[in-house]
Amino acid sequence: MLNSMNFLDGGGEMAAAIRNHDWSAGDLGPPQGWPPSLKTAMGMALSSKFPKCIVWGPDLVTLHNDAFRPILGDKPPALGRSFRDVWREAWHEIGPMVERAYAGEATFIEDFPLVIDRYGYPEQCYFTFCYSPIRDENGVVRGMMDTVIETTGKIEAQRQARLLNGELEHRIKNALTVIQAIVNQTFQTAGDKEKVRTALMRRIGALADAQALLTRSNMAEADIGDVIAHALTPFRTGEGRFHIEGTPVTLSARQSLSLALAINELATNALKYGALSGDAGTVAVTWKAGRPGSEDEFRLRWVESGGPRVARPRRKGFGSRIIDTVLAQDFLGESQLSYDPGGVRYELVTRMTHIGADPRAGE
Repeated sequence: MLNSMNFLDGGGEMAAAIRNHDWSAGDLGPPQGWPPSLKTAMGMALSSKFPKCIVWGPDLVTLHNDAFRPILGDKPPALGRSFRDVWREAWHEIGPMVERAYAGEATFIEDFPLVIDRYGYPEQCYFTFCYSPIRDENGVVRGMMDTVIETTGKIEAQRQARLLNGELEHRIKNALTVIQAIVNQTFQTAGDKEKVRTALMRRIGALADAQALLTRSNMAEADIGDVIAHALTPFRTGEGRFHIEGTPVTLSARQSLSLALAINELATNALKYGALSGDAGTVAVTWKAGRPGSEDEFRLRWVESGGPRVARPRRKGFGSRIIDTVLAQDFLGESQLSYDPGGVRYELVTRMTHIGADPRAGE
């Protein structure tokens, strides 16, 4: 039985791939001649619904089950290749752990960060895995088993939760200042008491509505114009204060949320210190998009004018980090926030390939 192919029974697509693979070029040879310890380990891996990869021999030959395939993404088929070549871009990180496994020492690690290339670009991912040695019948280590699960989604969800919690804390501290500015400008522009009351209640209600949008983590895909208009609703304290222009572009849920956060923060700062703090200032929010899914450029601008003279703040707060860092990360692009004397300017630049879809959505 040890010389049979029974260990491949019930192994799914990868079992069929092992049967059909040309093993003549390597030292491992055809499956019927594999050592009993490898057959046993491979049979266990193929029968498992948990992602498992067997690395065997001095050449680090890669064998894996069906559940491991999504972790590889669009990499070339890993079957029969060196584990070192499969994960070449991360070998400086995982190579020492492979060596320890071959030396008889298992490694277990949770949420380990790795930058890998499996879709044509480097991406930050996280994995919980165990590298455990595989011994033959004489106790000699011949290979290792990689039992792994990707935790990128969990880590990103935690990051998003921290971002949201931090933003909520920031907004609680900032809310009274914003409401005070809305009240002041409402009294300046409204007429009789009833008009003041109606305008004030409408604007405070719009502020609450925008805050609800920002905390809705399961927000569906949205058009960029709708996201910007919704985020600016509580700041529309007069006619002609905003100029919003751009072609329809669909953003992912993550991009919609981060853009709403950034626009809300820019508008809050403009209301407190910038173009919206007086009667004459205006804000232009414009964007230019290329062909969907192409390498064409996407560029978004926020330009303030007509307000008081602008000075760079002495410290960088949480809101500035959202504008400077988080938005650029979620759009896989670059951003620049400048404090020109004539008004605050912000620019976000990325490629259309990064617009409207989470790169990991197909995993």
